[in-house]
Amino acid sequence: MRLESVGKRYGLRQPWVVRDVSLDAAPGRLIRLEGRNGSGKSTLLRVAAGVSLPSTGRVTGRPHTGYVPERFPGTLPFPAREYLLHMARVHGLRGTSGARRADEWLERLGAAGYATQPLRALSKGMCQKVAIAQALLSSPGLLVLDEAWTGLDQAARGALDAAALERVADGGTVMFADHEQARLAGRISERWQLDGTGRVSAAPGGAADGGVAGDDSVLVVVLAGVEPAGGAPIADMPGVLSCSVDAGHATVRVAARACDEVLRRVLSWDGVHVAGVRQEKAAGR
Repeated sequence: MRLESVGKRYGLRQPWVVRDVSLDAAPGRLIRLEGRNGSGKSTLLRVAAGVSLPSTGRVTGRPHTGYVPERFPGTLPFPAREYLLHMARVHGLRGTSGARRADEWLERLGAAGYATQPLRALSKGMCQKVAIAQALLSSPGLLVLDEAWTGLDQAARGALDAAALERVADGGTVMFADHEQARLAGRISERWQLDGTGRVSAAPGGAADGGVAGDDSVLVVVLAGVEPAGGAPIADMPGVLSCSVDAGHATVRVAARACDEVLRRVLSWDGVHVAGVRQEKAAGR
């Protein structure tokens, strides 16, 4: 996807929120938007997701998109699962396929017990889980997350971290903004910095800023749905330092530089998904 001379303002006499942005969001990239409050992060994410049209310029090559807004309309009268089934149909998922995906994401995000409750009766955190589920239903080629971790419990935050890495490993693009500076540390491909005047600069996600660190950077990935016999093939993959399987979960220590390829291979197995990921602390820290 490419943003070509994109600008956005909310009225002819209003100031430019975003101006003259020409950047590529390539497949397999994890892009973090940074800037102070009010610098235009949410506006740029909405334009990238196709929710808001640019005032100038254009966005080309946008793949099928999942979007989690900063504020989800939790006052809707629909039960959570019914809402997700409706969104599945919007995304082109029909019949059992849509129902299966809705149930899968409700379970992974810890919201299955609230599936029949109206959204307006749910807490903010539970509504946020439903918002995330609708964005992930169709395995989008572009996933846009605007402060999507806000209000989530620790388990759900880990599930969203894992889902973002899955999309990247599958060749998708993930763009996100989050107030937590350590969010997805070690995996950032690029940082898009908004300077408050509407302009955006891009820089690689270096180790000091949350990008892939050097050869000693290790990630610990927990994979659900792995049979005992699956441990040996994972352990033999390049970059994997160790792999143990217990009760259907594989705990894999993998060099950060090899993590995307390992995930790409393992996630092609039926029933396997990422249950959690963290960066291993260096010895002595």
